[in-house]
Amino acid sequence: MIIFSHPTVNANVRHAASALAGAGLLEEFWTTIAWSPSSSLAPLIPARLRTPLARRALPAELARHARFMPFREFGRHACGRVGLSWLARHEKGCFSIDAVYRALDRKAASRVAANPRISAVYAYEDGAAAAFHAAKDRALYCFYDLPIGYWRAAHAIYAEEKEREPQWASTLSGMLDSAEKCARKDDELRLADLVLVASTFTKKTLELVPGARSAVIPYGAPPPAPPIPRPRRSGDRLKVLFVGALGQRKGLSYLLKALDIAGTHFDLTLIGRPAGDACAPLDSARKSHRWIPSLPHAGILREMSAHDVMVFPSLFEGFGLVILEAMSQGLPVITTPHTAGPDLIEDGKDGFIVPIRSAESIARRLDQLASDPALLAAMSDAARETAASLAWRHYHEALVSVIGQHLAHPTAAPAAVTS
Repeated sequence: MIIFSHPTVNANVRHAASALAGAGLLEEFWTTIAWSPSSSLAPLIPARLRTPLARRALPAELARHARFMPFREFGRHACGRVGLSWLARHEKGCFSIDAVYRALDRKAASRVAANPRISAVYAYEDGAAAAFHAAKDRALYCFYDLPIGYWRAAHAIYAEEKEREPQWASTLSGMLDSAEKCARKDDELRLADLVLVASTFTKKTLELVPGARSAVIPYGAPPPAPPIPRPRRSGDRLKVLFVGALGQRKGLSYLLKALDIAGTHFDLTLIGRPAGDACAPLDSARKSHRWIPSLPHAGILREMSAHDVMVFPSLFEGFGLVILEAMSQGLPVITTPHTAGPDLIEDGKDGFIVPIRSAESIARRLDQLASDPALLAAMSDAARETAASLAWRHYHEALVSVIGQHLAHPTAAPAAVTS
């Protein structure tokens, strides 16, 4: 039986844990805060808080296994509201996201030691070291979910980007991690028996980690939306969408340059919060284009269905779940090889794969779609069909299969690892 821990209940985490619960493999699911709309306390929650809480909703089969450590996570969210943001500063603050991860990891480690029914640990980057060490004391199997590529590969790209786009350097928050935090990431990888990744790009970055064993299990798409007839004529303005943290890891400067190259036949919507400190070109973009800081998941899907194409020019990604979400709403996606795009998209059929850092390539593809309504309609239908073939149930089945195969052969787990 597996103990599973992660401080937030995002879509990836919810589906992974639910898959294990549904297969009878889950012993305990540890998180910080979760939400049940059917709870007797639900009517007492102010309406303005229900939307963010809804993002942490647990399905019934998972809620039965849930255990909570809410204090630090509540503190993290409260700090900014009461003017004490320094208490949540990167790594050092007692309510930082790093502190939240480490506290939950320590709790999972204590449960590994205390619960003899636990036979394996499933944990995520930055929140696995303590639990994995406790698991190795009992020679248990360690599953490590790596939601984004290996940090050394990321730092190489970020360093190049700081030279290429210095005005955007403040948004490359991944460069802020201390040597201690990076060493902890490497320790987690050393202890992991299997690294679970969602894209071949992430798997490729693990070539920098000698001996790492990994399995690629792509995430799933929401149910496809029915087609919405939107007759277009050549020359109509193309509605372009970007969804994600507003920063240079997502390649945002190259999208903005592409629109400058392509001309005035495009309307851009940006959905996401700034990824770092003040950034002059980003501040200008938020004023020049339609900007929505945040939306609930249903709202994002509605915005997707109201646009023509999504551009996701990321420089370093683990998967890019918004790619499949956009395709489910009938949007062809323009993205890069540094995402799950090559695993999902047939170039020219349901989207386009363009090189990283190529504003010119993005502009050419936007011009192509704007000038050819028939092509845009065909790619929209194909994108929806692709998403329909990649439902979350396929992720559930693949994850349970991989986990089950490894648990069925416990001798494959190495002997206890010593520090």
